Amino acid sequence: MARVTTEDCLKRIENRFLLVQLAATRAKQLAQGADPTVHSTNKVLVTALREIALGNVRFEQDVKELARIGIGSKGEVVRPGKNKR
Repeated sequence: MARVTTEDCLKRIENRFLLVQLAATRAKQLAQGADPTVHSTNKVLVTALREIALGNVRFEQDVKELARIGIGSKGEVVRPGKNKR
């Protein structure tokens, strides 16, 4: 299979920080037994990146909206002034 690069993924998810969040979340799902959308014998992170590059995995919410409001360290949506610590 062709080598996947972050540039391939950045064509789908333009914000590199959101790309990292999506890849990490999907890799966790795969490690916990989720079915991959592509055939791969690679590690879960590489499989997650392949899925993102192909457009098989994406955020449910609009990426520009997520970039504006932010994502917390645990993957939760952080709205300015709404989340209390």
